[in-house]
Formats: sequence, structure tokens, C-alpha cells
Amino acid sequence: MSASYDVDAFKSVPSSSQVQTTISPITGQPIVTRPLLSDSAVLSLVSNAHAAFASWRQVPLADRKAIILKAIDSLVAIAPELGAEITEQMGRPVRYGKGEVAGFEERARWLINKAESALADENVDEGRPAGLKRVIRRAPVGVTLLVGAWNFPYLIQVNALVPALLAGNTVLLKPSPQTPLCSERILAHLLAAGLPKDVCQVLHLSAAQMDIVVAHPLVPFVSFTGSVANGRHVEITAANATGSGFKGVGLELGGKDAAYVRADSDPAYAAENVVDGAFFNSGQSCCAVERVYVHESIYDTFVAECVKVVKDYKLGDPRKEETTLGPVVSQRSASAIRAHIADAVGKGAKALIPEIHFPEAKEGTPYVAPQVLVDVDHSMLVMSEETFGPVVGIMKVKDDEEAVKLMNDSPYGLTASVWTKDLAAFEAIVDRIDTGTVFMNRCDYLDPALAWTGVKDSGRGISLSRYGFDAVTRAKSIHVRAI
Repeated sequence: MSASYDVDAFKSVPSSSQVQTTISPITGQPIVTRPLLSDSAVLSLVSNAHAAFASWRQVPLADRKAIILKAIDSLVAIAPELGAEITEQMGRPVRYGKGEVAGFEERARWLINKAESALADENVDEGRPAGLKRVIRRAPVGVTLLVGAWNFPYLIQVNALVPALLAGNTVLLKPSPQTPLCSERILAHLLAAGLPKDVCQVLHLSAAQMDIVVAHPLVPFVSFTGSVANGRHVEITAANATGSGFKGVGLELGGKDAAYVRADSDPAYAAENVVDGAFFNSGQSCCAVERVYVHESIYDTFVAECVKVVKDYKLGDPRKEETTLGPVVSQRSASAIRAHIADAVGKGAKALIPEIHFPEAKEGTPYVAPQVLVDVDHSMLVMSEETFGPVVGIMKVKDDEEAVKLMNDSPYGLTASVWTKDLAAFEAIVDRIDTGTVFMNRCDYLDPALAWTGVKDSGRGISLSRYGFDAVTRAKSIHVRAI
């Protein structure tokens, strides 16, 4: 632990008798325990955040930016340490840990640089009568609850945290019980950089306590990342809250992201990138490629290239530098992934990767062998429900029409990718693909300059880009007549 990281600071508030335990998927042993807050402490922390909002919103934007920049710099300086902690908590190979911190930095710096223009007053001069001044101002909403996920704990939190603080809001961070140290690290470095007390707080909560915070009249905005079922619960809880007006809710939920490999693409290039988009982080990404549609003329070549790439993965202890594929987050998750594979094979699919290539993959453990499935269709779970593991199904299609129809045949709509050398062909179908993001010749990447959003069961609302600031602010119209 770094000198600035005081674990006891997160145990000093009144707690209940309940304890939250993080089990490492590497060893199956507990590695972090945190007492859950008492209900009275939860209410006090919300009140403290509300009180801190009055002064924080008055702090000049330049000063807010300086504090956050200082915190980012100090976090980046210990990237290897943070990466190792991520590995221990959720099992991603340590060789990739610094990459998440780099992505965290990239997004944070972009948002900091964009804040001034995104939050600036808009003077409305068009059609303005003489003697009037008209301004649209972005005002902070107040206390924001940001509920993170374990699969990319730094990347997910930065999307809403940095805009919320820059806009003058106070923040309650509710981390996943699987990765509690990441939120605690962020808070410790913000405080060391000069963030006033209670402007940002970490809350370890039970499910019932999270409902209390979501419904609290002093919390006008909730950003939630997680499952569709839990996202619906958050939205219903917020909608049913009384005494606080209508709440804003941003939901970043599941995905069943599709890739379409056109006849004119380079099969080897597409295969290398699609496999990476499918299996990075053991497939535990909301925007991982989970189903692939390939033009019949290059189908066999593409599939062969995918198998070649997959067989080069090294499944094993993620603490070793040579490991490229670690365990999934839990035995429960591993069982669900294996059930998807079994369902597909039982319905006629063919598995192309013999498990003998990955002896570390064993039943009853979170170590799952990567798998490529062919002869699949949409009656199979692996092509219709979110698998969230190192598995991909590949289908043959005859043309763009069939590909688009199959890509849209899903309750999800987060991202999709098209692999082609023909920009005009891409432009001809991009607006017909029902997702928040459509890539051409890349996948599984969030550009901080672009709006991160989903449709259908993948959620609603926006983070990142200039529009991400709109989620944590409200428009306030100022109409002045000089006399």
C-alpha cells in the first residue's frame, strides 16, 4: 500500500454487524473485509454530502480541475501497484493491469480538458430582442450516487466521477464488493490532493441500504453500472421515491455485442481483433464481442484464423507475466459460462477448441477455457443471452441484409462492429444497426470524446464526451431585461 492509502479511514464510521468479504478468484480465499455501514451512518453520510455541496459548487472550476489533476497524477504514479491489486481482486492478468490505469488517465484528462467548454454558459443571441440577455447555464444537480462494477473498476468509475466533481456535485461512490480497494484508492488520492471532506465518500452498503440511498430525497441523480435486472430495480426504486421530485438515472447495463465480417475484409486482421474483443478480460466486458456474423465467402478462413489466435492464449495464474487469460470472477460465473457452452453443443453447435489445450480449466474452479463455437443459431443461449465469458459464437451469412437483421435480433444494444475495407458499404448500414456505438475495424474500446450510451436493455443515459456533463448537470435558463 502507498503511504497516502489509509485503510483505517474506511473503518472509522459507525458500522453494522455485517461484514463484506472479497474472495479472490485466484485462490478462492478472502482478501479484503469491510464492515458495512449502519443505517444511521448511511443517512449521516448522505446529509454530509448534501452539506458539502453548498460550498463545493462555489469553488472555481480551475481549482476543481487542479485538485482532480493532482489526484490523477498521483494515482498514475503507482500504476503497477494498482494493477496488482486489480489482479488480486478480480483475476485479470497482471500484465494488463497498468493498461486500465492508463485508460483511466486518458479519460480523466480528456474530461478535465473538456470541462470548461462543456460547462460554459451558452449565450443565446439568435433572434434576441433589444435590451434582453438570455443565457443557458449548466447547474450541478447536487449529491450523486455512482454505483460501480468490478470488471473495470477504475474505467467505469471515472466516466461519471470526474464530470460530476468538475460540475460542482458531491459524490457517493458505491464500489462493487469484488473490487472495494479501487474506490478507496481514488478517494484517498482525491483527499490527499486537497478535495474537501465529504465532497466524495466511499460507501460499502448492503442491497437494502443501497435502496435507501437511491430513494433518498437528497440524492437527485444515480449512475448505475451492472446487470439488467439490478438496473431495472434501481430505476423502479428511484421512480417510486417520494419527497424529492423526479430523479435522474443513468444505466449502463448488459450487452450481447455483435461483429460483422464482410467479404472484403482481411480475415486474419479481423480474426485477431475480434478474438481480442471477445476474450480480453476473460470476456468480462459489457462491450465484449459475443457473437460474430461472417460472409460465407470468407467464413472458413476467418474461423480457422480465430482458432489459431485462441490456441495461443495462456490460461493460468494471473499473477504471472506470461498469463494472457485469467480466471473469471467466480465459480458461479464459470458454471454459467459452461452452461451456455453445453446448451449450444446440446443443440447442435460444434466446439472448436479442445480443452486439452488449456489443462488449467477445471470444473469447480473459475478457470474457464476459451471457446469458439460454430454451427450456432439464435435459439442457443450463447447467441441470445449475455455470456460474460471467454466464449464466442460464429455464424455464416450471405449478405449485409442478413447480417444486419441478425445483429439487431437481440434485446441488447450497446456496441457493434463492422469489419470491412469499404467505407461506403459501412455508411450504408451503420444507421440501421440498433446500438449506442458502431465501430468500423475496431471494437471493445471507449473513446472519451464519444458518447458512451446504449439502447434497449443495454441501458439509457450518457457518459463520456461533452454530453456526459449534461447527465450530472441541469439546464438553467437565465432571462434578463435591463431597465
